[in-house]
Amino acid sequence: MLGASLFGDLSEREIILFGIFGFIIILFLVLDLGLFHKQAHKISTKSALYQSIFWVCISTLFGLFIYLYDETGAEGAIEYFSAYLTEYALSVDNIFVILLILKYFKVNETYYHRILFWGILGAIVFRAIFIFVGALLIHKFSWILYIFGVFLIYSGIRIYFEDGDEKIEPEKNPILKFCKKYLPMSGVDHGGKFMIREDGRLLFTPLFLVIVLIETTDLIFAVDSIPAAFAITQNPFLIYTSNIFAVMGLRAMFFLLAGIIDKFYLLQKGLSIILFFIGAKMLLEIWHIDVNVYLSFTVIIATLTLSIIFSVLIPRRSEQPPEEVS
Repeated sequence: MLGASLFGDLSEREIILFGIFGFIIILFLVLDLGLFHKQAHKISTKSALYQSIFWVCISTLFGLFIYLYDETGAEGAIEYFSAYLTEYALSVDNIFVILLILKYFKVNETYYHRILFWGILGAIVFRAIFIFVGALLIHKFSWILYIFGVFLIYSGIRIYFEDGDEKIEPEKNPILKFCKKYLPMSGVDHGGKFMIREDGRLLFTPLFLVIVLIETTDLIFAVDSIPAAFAITQNPFLIYTSNIFAVMGLRAMFFLLAGIIDKFYLLQKGLSIILFFIGAKMLLEIWHIDVNVYLSFTVIIATLTLSIIFSVLIPRRSEQPPEEVS
């Protein structure tokens, strides 16, 4: 009953737009792995730049469709772009952790694209489940939104005071420990494969463990990003489409930013401010104080822009040249 009610909330135009969205995602996933990247190879910075621009343009175009054809109009488009920008920015932290995982397992750069492809495919599925369950719970228990608000404020404060030196400890990951204990493993990657057959036995390669770790890491990041999206809008159509378009651009952004991501050291502070602001915005509704969607969008984009600009203009203390001794 709840599921039918939830999907019944989608308008006829949103169903059409959702169909267009699904077609775009499936088409480019098939073209990506089946045509453009059939053979494993290293992605160049130039190719990553073109792909990043492409996904930003497609995501922006979809937002324009929402503005022109959806009943929510300008307000829905602004909510879509707010959720998209928030998820896209949170993905930067995700990129850094993924890079650490790949370096930890000493994965050949040739296989980065294939690993990220399947990682993003998993993210599309798991985030759909997260958003669907979250929408169902909010549909039945609206007060859950206030829990999301408190959690986002806590996350914002926690992220602000973190030192930014990410550490990964795969040996402590319970799912990874389970895989190593109960799955038959092979000691080599076998040319980028995740599973092989050897003497009639199905064996999993180390790259399969990398996929598992990336998926579990993405789920951890989704714990921040999905509540943030629900704090921006409760429309599951806007949440899912904005979230997945941001995730689809994550892979290209990874190859583009992998070598320079540590330069944007203030982005983490900016993200913490955004999470705190979105959480506070949600809690203010308890006292019937409504923060305009246009103001929210302005705060989000201004915070991200200033974080990037100040990161470039003001070097880290460790990067500043030592003072000369006279």
